Amino acid sequence: MQNCAGDNISKNLEKVGALVIQAARENADLICLPEYYSLIEKTDVSYLEKACSVSDHPAFQNAQELVSACGCWLLLGSIPVKAMGGKIFNQSILMRPDGTVEESYNKIHLFDVAIKDGQEYRESNSVQAGTEAVLAQTPWGKLGLTICYDVRFPNLYHALARNGAHFISVPAAFTAKTGAAHWHALLKARAIETGCYIFAPGQCGQRKWGRHTYGHSLIIDPWGQILADGGDSEGFIISDIDPSMVGLVREMIPAVTSSQPFQIKES
Repeated sequence: MQNCAGDNISKNLEKVGALVIQAARENADLICLPEYYSLIEKTDVSYLEKACSVSDHPAFQNAQELVSACGCWLLLGSIPVKAMGGKIFNQSILMRPDGTVEESYNKIHLFDVAIKDGQEYRESNSVQAGTEAVLAQTPWGKLGLTICYDVRFPNLYHALARNGAHFISVPAAFTAKTGAAHWHALLKARAIETGCYIFAPGQCGQRKWGRHTYGHSLIIDPWGQILADGGDSEGFIISDIDPSMVGLVREMIPAVTSSQPFQIKES
């Protein structure tokens, strides 16, 4: 699913809720939401001022109501959650149909970049980095949890695959500039390298203060084929998934289990 979240959480949740219900009516069993789908603020200070625990977060409470109504698994792509030291975690949460949490993951790799056209982002100013990779059990196999900028660090994805991931989620709010250049290539590479399905829900559209996100939510199979692409508008994509394909692809190309140790020689 993809949306264009702004700084009004009530409106964001209302729009997301309608899309989740529609997807559930089309028999979606697992619905994945983007990074910060419930709220994108203009400044990092606003996240810190509004920081709260998971259980007190409006998006978490709203998600419990949604899964109760829809009977589906729901990935809260990420929400800002209060952390120690005056910062927040950028946290992804997998929720069961009964509203309980299967697993949660705090984003490890934070988006600290200076893009050539003058755009600069310092996620670490407000976000505390996570330290643990996370695998969640689902009825269909193991789901590895990642978020956005993590996708540029293939060692994380390889580790998840080596430890049994069948699917890997990559909720994101990729910038329009980096998305156009790298989004499809990076996600296809992660699928091919790991032999996993990739579920990558992304934010789309432009905010009133100018921030422009790329959209193009993707579902990619373990062979690297794009099964669905959300384009640049709000909505959702849906695809049938065959978990047995993970094993078949890894038998043909056993890259996950064939990695060899080596040393670097310098002259």
